[in-house]
Amino acid sequence: MGAGHAHRLYRHGDSPVHLLPPHCKIAAGFCFVLVVVSTPRTALWAFALYALLLAAVAAAARVPPGFLLKRLLIEAPFVAFAVLMPFLAQGARVHVLGLSLSESGLWGAWNILAKGTLGVAASVLLAATTELRALLLGLQRLRLPPLLVQIATFMIRYGDVITDEMRRMRVARESRGWTPRGVRHWGVLGKSAGALFIRSYERGERVHLAMVSRGYAGAMPVIDEIAATRAQWARAAVLPLAALAVCLSGWTWDGYGP
Repeated sequence: MGAGHAHRLYRHGDSPVHLLPPHCKIAAGFCFVLVVVSTPRTALWAFALYALLLAAVAAAARVPPGFLLKRLLIEAPFVAFAVLMPFLAQGARVHVLGLSLSESGLWGAWNILAKGTLGVAASVLLAATTELRALLLGLQRLRLPPLLVQIATFMIRYGDVITDEMRRMRVARESRGWTPRGVRHWGVLGKSAGALFIRSYERGERVHLAMVSRGYAGAMPVIDEIAATRAQWARAAVLPLAALAVCLSGWTWDGYGP
């Protein structure tokens, strides 16, 4: 991938978080999310501490709160599902503001909202401090199956190409005076989608033939070999280790410990 394929989620910077090797950040983020998911849902204070840990990482990475909060809107469908759980779940009922809500549904909604929001926030911070190309190199460094890395590489590389093709087709339609105004125009949109699929398929074949003619054998060459020192691994481990301490305290103080 070329340097021009920067994603809108990425925020350029030279903070200590930006400078960490990508595989260190990926491993730290994965372990953090794993610890958050393992936390008992009744340990409300633990989730507040997790949020403070992420806020500290965002401050160290110089990521503005508005930037982070705006991108958290991606979890809106899960929020809608969680809001319905207290009304649809069975079991003991409690009355809140005149509404009869399921107690288990309330706990389930809280569990989804708290853990989902923290997981999405950790992912947004990872994407905001790591370029897409570096993320792919980090996954490769972590020995993720090469086929999955190649699929992700091509998805990222040609997502913008297909989007640009859709834009050109839209401009061509509008330049001829056509704008969709109802169900009767769905047929035209369907034909446009079919034409886009054919164009993408043909372009994919041409790209594959060009790559094979240049020696492609199923794996992209690694140009930048990214290594991590022990100090960098130690800095990356601060977040998941702090979260692990909070998680263990949550299980102990909530009566789940030995």
